[in-house]
Amino acid sequence: MLFIPREEGQGLVEYALVILLVAIVVVVLVTVLGPGIGDMYSNVISLM
Repeated sequence: MLFIPREEGQGLVEYALVILLVAIVVVVLVTVLGPGIGDMYSNVISLM
């Protein structure tokens, strides 16, 4: 048992991949839904 495998770096990589995936999903959603949400706010403001 001279060499015990260390998995600390693996956990950091997994967290980084999850954060990257979430960031990509958020960017895609804002790109797709952004104009529609902006139009909705414009319509609400024009009614006031």
